Amino acid sequence: QVQLVESGGGLVQAGGSLRLSCAASGRTFSSYAMGWFRQAPGKEREFVAAISWSASNTYYANSVKGRFTISRDNAKNTVYLQMNSLKPEDTAVYYCAARSTYYSGSYYTGGYDYDYWGQGTQVTVSS
Repeated sequence: QVQLVESGGGLVQAGGSLRLSCAASGRTFSSYAMGWFRQAPGKEREFVAAISWSASNTYYANSVKGRFTISRDNAKNTVYLQMNSLKPEDTAVYYCAARSTYYSGSYYTGGYDYDYWGQGTQVTVSS
């Protein structure tokens, strides 16, 4: 069982930056692939970024590529999402997710791939 707690959301002007954190409980965080998803009002949840448990592989949605960076610190049981050059269309509730995997280089982009989810943190970008 893994519990995930996101933090770092808030209100920022367009062009600004935020760093989201997702703290995980459990001793085997290093064997979990992690992902970030977001859901805007009236829209379906969408994939944002993913990272393998070894951090050797990352993957991004086209909409955030070049602006967002996913990273992790397995010693701190934490995954991060650095968001730069934020746009109003980035406004959403951001969720982190975890999935146990044997493969150190695997990452996952589907919400159905993940077993555990955080409660979400609100990111609002004003124009």
